[in-house]
Amino acid sequence: MSEHFDVCVIGAGPAGFAAAMRAHDLGKRVALVERGRVGGAGMHHGALSSKTFWHLSNDYARACRNDRGYATSCVDVHYKDVRAEVARAVHEREAIFSRQLAELAAPDPRGSFVELVRGTARFTGPKIVCVQTNTGERTLEADAFVLATGSSPRLPDGVPVDGVHVVTSDGIEDLETFPESLLVVGAGVIGCEYATIFANFGRTKVFVLDRQPRILPFEDEDVAACIAENFSRLGVTVHQGAKLLDLAIRDGGVDYSVGYADGRVVKNRVAKALVSTGRAPAVRGLGLEELGVAFDKSGGIAVEDGQSTTTPWLWAVGDTTADVALANVAELEGRHAIERIYGLASRPLRYEALSAIMFLQPEVASCGINEQTARERKIAHRVGVVQNRLVARNVAMRATEGFIKLVVSDEKPHQILGLRVVGPQASSAIAGVAFLVEKGGTLEDLDRLVHPHPAITEGVQECARLLLGHSVLKHAVFGEDLLTLRAWKPD
Repeated sequence: MSEHFDVCVIGAGPAGFAAAMRAHDLGKRVALVERGRVGGAGMHHGALSSKTFWHLSNDYARACRNDRGYATSCVDVHYKDVRAEVARAVHEREAIFSRQLAELAAPDPRGSFVELVRGTARFTGPKIVCVQTNTGERTLEADAFVLATGSSPRLPDGVPVDGVHVVTSDGIEDLETFPESLLVVGAGVIGCEYATIFANFGRTKVFVLDRQPRILPFEDEDVAACIAENFSRLGVTVHQGAKLLDLAIRDGGVDYSVGYADGRVVKNRVAKALVSTGRAPAVRGLGLEELGVAFDKSGGIAVEDGQSTTTPWLWAVGDTTADVALANVAELEGRHAIERIYGLASRPLRYEALSAIMFLQPEVASCGINEQTARERKIAHRVGVVQNRLVARNVAMRATEGFIKLVVSDEKPHQILGLRVVGPQASSAIAGVAFLVEKGGTLEDLDRLVHPHPAITEGVQECARLLLGHSVLKHAVFGEDLLTLRAWKPD
């Protein structure tokens, strides 16, 4: 016998949880199906756990510094203790989600509730799923379905992943101790993040394999160059522009060889290897093919306008669509899908206004488009760059590496297109600019804002004033090394 709901959300990660809560706001009867842990990879293998790991590694690196007017000695660190602290952080966050689900399980005066159904779902027909639970099967029917099953690590052919010697980002934090050496296969955000973490702790010699000419190929060259320079300072070796020829588990370690375009072959042996070559949408095995759901070339569900699929009653959000794999994007998409189902969404999401953080050394925060994307789209633009050495807050923190870069349209009134902040507390500087990008804000809007002093955001304002020609610190004095202006047009 089937049970009927207004909405059935499959997957309780950032996207699914947000969708279920928005449906509850609207007085709906919601089934939230989850086969694993509430919070998904965004909590347990990504946006929370690895970031906690990163913060702890930074705390340790700071404690070991001796250039702050004081010196420390015998600063010890144990991997199991670090793991335990990460687990506590995840448990605290998971408890918040669980408490809310427990409270919302009972119908409110409107008849609205959110029931957590633990098990594996598979569509057996239009608007029907069978959920295999620990106690048997449940058949759920709903007027609308939101698919939020997330993603799983993408594994390259020929690389043996045993979960002990060769792991993915889903298993790297389960190691028993700091490895003496680590190969990171893939120099995207996840790979560079874990390379930073282990390098910060100083117990692991880190190697990064990157097939591209430079790390973080989706970012501008100056951003990638700053991170690469700091990798070198941290002792990270990058096999740049190299191809993995062989990787094998032998005698309790990992042997690998890489080949370069000039014919060189380098062989090495490490204790562990992390395969970080991206994530793939976790959408197989759900019975979607039988429903006629279309997939894109990346293996994700094909969608129109962000969330609607080729099946009218089925919506796909978060990593299932293989577009922007960020927890904040997933959450927005989940909420937006529910609003569209019930006719509340007045406008589409503007993905260009979304913001992101890369937890590297130093931190990188972004919103809007970068120079590289503007050129690819043939958008005439201007760029202003202020080095952190001129920003009072960075000087006070004694952390002046990095820069702030603002990208605006070429024509007046110079609409804001994007911002990149490279340096400590970078994420504190982007929220306001992300709002302005969303609203079509201009340089004049940034110029008139009043910021606290000293603050990172003052550097953003100085970028705007630099582009307007009336910065406090003068380009004629400090020159292109510290204050940079440039323009680009398609011709």
